[in-house]
Amino acid sequence: MSEQTHRIERDSMGEVKVPVNALYAAQTQRAVDNFPISDLRFPRTFIRALGLIKGAAAAANQDLGLMQADMSAAIQKAAHEVAVGEHDEHFVLDIFQTGSGTSTNMNANEVLASLATRYLGAKVHQNDHINMSQSSNDVIPTAIHLSAYLAIHDNLLPGLRYLHRTLVEKAAAVDHVVTTGRTHLMDAMPVRMSQILGGWASQVQHGIDRIEASLPRLAELTQGGTAVGTGINAHPEFGPRIAAKLAEWTGLPLVTSSNYFEGLSTQDAAVEMSGQLNTVAVSLMKISNDLRWMNSGPIAGLGEIVLPALQPGSSIMPGKINPVIPEAVTMVCAQVMGNHLTVTIGGQSGNFQLNVMLPVIAYNLIQSIELLGNAARVLADQAIAGFTVNEERIASLVGRNPIIVTALNPVIGYEKGAKIAKRAYAEGRLLKDVALEETTLTGEELDRILDPRGLTEGGIHE
Repeated sequence: MSEQTHRIERDSMGEVKVPVNALYAAQTQRAVDNFPISDLRFPRTFIRALGLIKGAAAAANQDLGLMQADMSAAIQKAAHEVAVGEHDEHFVLDIFQTGSGTSTNMNANEVLASLATRYLGAKVHQNDHINMSQSSNDVIPTAIHLSAYLAIHDNLLPGLRYLHRTLVEKAAAVDHVVTTGRTHLMDAMPVRMSQILGGWASQVQHGIDRIEASLPRLAELTQGGTAVGTGINAHPEFGPRIAAKLAEWTGLPLVTSSNYFEGLSTQDAAVEMSGQLNTVAVSLMKISNDLRWMNSGPIAGLGEIVLPALQPGSSIMPGKINPVIPEAVTMVCAQVMGNHLTVTIGGQSGNFQLNVMLPVIAYNLIQSIELLGNAARVLADQAIAGFTVNEERIASLVGRNPIIVTALNPVIGYEKGAKIAKRAYAEGRLLKDVALEETTLTGEELDRILDPRGLTEGGIHE
């Protein structure tokens, strides 16, 4: 006799075959059958958020006298297990599903009902008990905010702060190096290597500041609004109590939404945060591309720095080493930029009292957060911290740069300076030597005015 592989579950629409060992039930199985679209699933941090929300809901309902203590305890135990990842294999639904995320909310409700029934020793209902005082319409928006905040707090901000520290430390180590500045990819006035890295560090710090400035909107939770924002079937204190409980459990400054109607019908806070992530991606792509240019060569490129050699760069060209870390980071940045467009389109898809692209907003927002946090650490450790500077090559190029004639403008004027620069370039000579012939300045005066280090300090050189 063959082993039984399925059991029969029932919902308001009738009977459904469900895998015998599945913790979920009929509604989840219907969604599995209805949405065989992709292999994309909600990330771990989102399932964690769902577990936290369901546990906090049971605790709040008990505090409000709406649920018996033993049932609340059973649900909270099950919810904790979900939050820490003990039952992830039972969260099986595709991202591309009903736009409210109802299927995933019911997936969580059914899993928790199965577990809580086991712990209580009595029937725990997925709607009447697990979903008490809730709707998918406020659970999923709350989970988006909570999971995104958790991922930012736990991964992204620590990663960006680490990258910032690494840049500052590297800048201090290379402060003595004066290199050729470039505008339009053409030679420009000298800059210190530390000034280049300091600019990058400032970009990263501003990204941190932007993210932190947007967090208060993400801290607002819609839980308590239920179906349309009126709070129907929920105690008036349910929203504030669940926000307080989640704040206690996570240590995050979470609060109930100032307006449930806004919280259910829009995802403006998610769009705002995605925009900040997009800006961070722009910054990291700029840094990565600068590193690629500075590392280019080793013979025919700029060859100013040498990135760590991490792996063979070619299957056909022996000895070739490529800038694999900056390349990987630029791909991350491209993905985040694309995700932002998806989140933006999702955000504008609210009609009346509900946004109907919640799952895809959640997936793309959290992916962007996780990708940027991970990429920041990799860029810091595998590129910034380990690159070496080709000081000899840099010094030779700075000395031959005719654009440093700019420093002579206050003394000899623009037109005379242009003539000297063009002649030096055409004849392949040092600018100083040509300036000695074209002006009345002494060698000592030219050395002082044209000192590359001094030129990086700004001001007027006379």
